[in-house]
Amino acid sequence: MANNAGTLDIRHLSKQYDVDGAPLQVLDDISLRIEPGEFVSIVGTSGCGKSTLLRLLVGLEQDYQGELLLDGQRIVGTSLDRGIVFQEHRLFPWLTVEDNIALGLLNAPLTEGQKRFAVRDHIALVGLKGFENAWPHQLSGGMAQRVAIARALVNRPEILLLDEPFGALDAITRSQLQQELQRIWQAEGITTVLVTHDVEEAVFLGDKVVVMEPRPGRVRRVVPVPLPHPRNRTSPDFAELKEAVLAEFGARSGAAASLAEHDALAGAL
Repeated sequence: MANNAGTLDIRHLSKQYDVDGAPLQVLDDISLRIEPGEFVSIVGTSGCGKSTLLRLLVGLEQDYQGELLLDGQRIVGTSLDRGIVFQEHRLFPWLTVEDNIALGLLNAPLTEGQKRFAVRDHIALVGLKGFENAWPHQLSGGMAQRVAIARALVNRPEILLLDEPFGALDAITRSQLQQELQRIWQAEGITTVLVTHDVEEAVFLGDKVVVMEPRPGRVRRVVPVPLPHPRNRTSPDFAELKEAVLAEFGARSGAAASLAEHDALAGAL
């Protein structure tokens, strides 16, 4: 496990927006502790506040009630100790793979030599050796997301935050990158929080799955996933845990239909 893996404490977190002069409660009294090196999947339907929660953890928003603590210190603003990967890779088209990843080290207190070594190391980590000088338009969607993951990890953050990182990809590429992400997480030992619509993805990757309910967003249930890696999606134990998570969304048939729709749309909701 990485020495710099962070401990995340979310204590009685609530968040509201002002909409047309009236308060709209988005998150309501969320408490969650994420241990160093733990992989936590947060799953829920649209409108449950998953992405708002992630924005708060990144530090993009400050106005909330409760506490957000990383290693006991209140999260204030964005920081190198929290890496983020979004659904869109957000690579700069005028920069090569190598230079896009190096952006993650822009403000890092490293020498140029140390930065070059870190970039090379993370290009190898995400399986893109040989593509250092490629341009984003020359990459597939999956390869571009690998670059985004490398950029988020290159400065060795304490927490990796993932907001539907594979949602815009086709089902086969998504499955492959889920396996890659699991390998990278094990290699780095980093504390990881994944927000997703995809229940199978949540169970495949997470040490535990946090099921949220919408309007306002609350933690409905935390489902532990005590399965060893690599996980077998066709095993009875995996199916049982997936069913347990799906059951939290209400009637089994409705949840199954919802998941099938997500799969058909490659998660791009």
